[in-house]
Amino acid sequence: MFDVFGFYKFKKINSLKKNKTFLHDLLIKNNIRGTIIISKEGLNGTISGQKENLDAVIKKIQLLFNFKNFDNNNKSKSLFQPFLKPKVKIKKEIVPMNLIINSKERIVSSHLEPKEWNKLIKKKDTYIIDTRKPFEYEVGTFKKSINPNINNFRDFPKYLNKLKKDKPVAMFCTGGVRCEKTSVYLKKKGFNNIYQLNGGILNYLQKIKKKDSLWKGECFVFDNRISLKHGLKTGTFKMCSGCRKPISSKDRKSKKYEEGVSCPSCYDKLTPEQKSRFRMRQSQIYKAKKSGQKHIFQKEYK
Repeated sequence: MFDVFGFYKFKKINSLKKNKTFLHDLLIKNNIRGTIIISKEGLNGTISGQKENLDAVIKKIQLLFNFKNFDNNNKSKSLFQPFLKPKVKIKKEIVPMNLIINSKERIVSSHLEPKEWNKLIKKKDTYIIDTRKPFEYEVGTFKKSINPNINNFRDFPKYLNKLKKDKPVAMFCTGGVRCEKTSVYLKKKGFNNIYQLNGGILNYLQKIKKKDSLWKGECFVFDNRISLKHGLKTGTFKMCSGCRKPISSKDRKSKKYEEGVSCPSCYDKLTPEQKSRFRMRQSQIYKAKKSGQKHIFQKEYK
């Protein structure tokens, strides 16, 4: 069993290259995998490993950057290591929006816990925005939510500028960090009725019982679990090796689905040459599994 820890912290960080090297060595030393993004405005990441090792790394991250608590974090379990390797990346922003913020700009008063969130989104005049990418939205979302259908988060402000300032705006994302920036942006634009789901969808699925839930579907995650259900249990979605999009159980029953090759979304878009190449790759994966080894192209290993 592996522990998975998602987190973010808005805090001024200097010496990015030095800190990147330290963090990368720290992850390797403790056999931790996953991705950490650092920038001058803070850090954001999801990492996984054995509980004792993971707890030690978390404490060292807090000591390194001199803070007691993350702005938000979530913990879940996985029966297998959901990441292939450790990565530490330096970025201009921890969430790309062409907006650098500091910890003092966070609008903590706008954060709603799951039960409060349920009350807000049940109101008819609430404008519910799913700030994630379209393919994430298709895996699961809240009732009556609207997705801007934007693939690059940097373009999100263009959509936000079209919103009416007199309506309550309720936003949510996977872990909360995308909404943190969006809240600050809207506040600067003169919006006053701004709310966000504290800790994002993952916090909601962990705290709200399924019978009381307003969530429909599963939550896409950027690791080899692909999706999570209530209680943060591993979901039913897989990843198409042809187009790298999540595919449901229904998709896998389609005649256009071929494991490791195609799904209903990409079957008609792939060339015969691509399909042939993917079939060869999948054949190598099957052979590796049969012999008890892991193939270089194998993305999921349970």
